[in-house]
Amino acid sequence: MKYVGAHVSAAGGADKAIARAHDIGATAFALFTKNQRQWHAKPLTEATINAFKAECRKYGYGPEQILPHDSYLINLGHPEAEALAKSRAAFLDEMQRCEQLGLTLLNFHPGCHLRKISESDCLKIIAESLNEVLDQTRGVTAVIENTAGQGSNLGFRFEHLAEIIEQVEDKSRVGVCIDTCHAFVAGYDLRTHKAAEATLDEFGAVVGFEYLRGMHLNDAKTTLGSRVDRHHSLGQGNIGLEAFTTIMRDTRIKNIPMILETIEPEIWSEEIAWLNVQACTGSEALAPS
Repeated sequence: MKYVGAHVSAAGGADKAIARAHDIGATAFALFTKNQRQWHAKPLTEATINAFKAECRKYGYGPEQILPHDSYLINLGHPEAEALAKSRAAFLDEMQRCEQLGLTLLNFHPGCHLRKISESDCLKIIAESLNEVLDQTRGVTAVIENTAGQGSNLGFRFEHLAEIIEQVEDKSRVGVCIDTCHAFVAGYDLRTHKAAEATLDEFGAVVGFEYLRGMHLNDAKTTLGSRVDRHHSLGQGNIGLEAFTTIMRDTRIKNIPMILETIEPEIWSEEIAWLNVQACTGSEALAPS
């Protein structure tokens, strides 16, 4: 089963995101459970929690179809103790919010070394952060998103993801989300069926498909290996449509939320419909417009 959707707005409350996902024909969705550009947020109320769960039941979304994203401010690999503690506390809060909402996944960017420590030391700190937070929570898997490699961000190589996972004690509660734009601008070619298949094979060899818990399906405005993160609508960027057909037909990718973060929300329903058609081998469909 391919669950396909988009990162929808949670304006007005997390429960409001669910109908927005349903309205665009999504069988999966992503959301922020709090303002992603602020450190602190009001606790979730019992009314919001109950409304979120009721809306999920109403529209038929299970936790395996929902991929919440944490705050952009969090850096679980921060080289400075005070800032690291602040990030760990914020990530714990994000995990606990997922627990309250009955969600089982939390997508996050791994972290950056700020050119103050080595890559390996930063990756170790990220894993230690995960161990600390996983020990204090239950039932939620921490899902590491690959990055574009801008600045001192880590996670742009599959080897980085594997190194973090290797140091996480409870491997049943760590996973990976592959963002196609990030992978491409980090140097993983996806422009043809052959190239996309080779990149997926490399992911399988280095990390393992057993850890794939989500995907972000985005074309790229920037070029292969540029390490500049600029998303585009499907088929309108430098990746092209063939990669997404390949991904939708790969039998190793199943039962995970596959989320659009493309730049035109007004055509998300078309992109979702096109992706669903691609999952049918031998099908033909016009590109989303």
